[in-house]
Amino acid sequence: MGKQDILDKVLPNGKGVWVPIDHGVTDFPCEGLANIEQTILDLIAGEVDVIVAHKGVVDRYSNLCKGTNTSMIAHLSASTRHGGKNKSNKVLVGDVDEALLRGAVGVSCQLNIGSKNEPKMFERMGQITRQAYLNNVPVLGMVYVRGENVKLMEGDTTNGYAHAARIAFELGCDAAKTVWPGDKESFAKITQSAPIPLLVAGGPSSGNSRQILTMVKQSMEAGGSGVCMGRQIFAHPEVTSIAKALVMIVHKGLTVDQAIEKCSL
Repeated sequence: MGKQDILDKVLPNGKGVWVPIDHGVTDFPCEGLANIEQTILDLIAGEVDVIVAHKGVVDRYSNLCKGTNTSMIAHLSASTRHGGKNKSNKVLVGDVDEALLRGAVGVSCQLNIGSKNEPKMFERMGQITRQAYLNNVPVLGMVYVRGENVKLMEGDTTNGYAHAARIAFELGCDAAKTVWPGDKESFAKITQSAPIPLLVAGGPSSGNSRQILTMVKQSMEAGGSGVCMGRQIFAHPEVTSIAKALVMIVHKGLTVDQAIEKCSL
């Protein structure tokens, strides 16, 4: 399967519902990830396009995705809450060849701009996008504005995330995770900053289905391509239902009320 074939599956019509579950490396215990196999089964039942996970999880559970709408992407960056001043320094814990052997169809890499370790993380992302290009597989860029050296441009209502999306594109990522800045106008500036699919994040779990779905609907109306949302989904009281509702909004264009009604949220 070539890269375009993979992209067509994980981003049908350029849109996707992607769920990162890599949080167990950074923080654990983590609500929703104690029984990770059941969480993966719930997400598959919700017909999400992609589950983003660390290589050990991909290796053990990617077989569950066979014959389903769901694929797994390996996240290759890691740090923990115990890292002190270095906790934002995302180091590589694998490479593209290994990720593919373990069952992933693509890879993900994180870069924190504004961190004192930004130069090294740039090199690491460049290394991964090069490996992925040579292997003909897609890369998700998780580029965050996060660190003591962040210097926002005057009047930047995107809080630096238009720049972050641009970096992901220019470094060779095929899609990027971004954040909701609080309004459609500012989010439109982010989506206009890079000609690749931009998937909105969710942040800490709220359990408020309407709030989550409304934000996603607004992001789609402002040019977004879907979601790359972890805790709002896997820590939700009804994992499969919220996943299905997001699929209905992202892929079928349903309204928030329609999705809530159909999924009994």
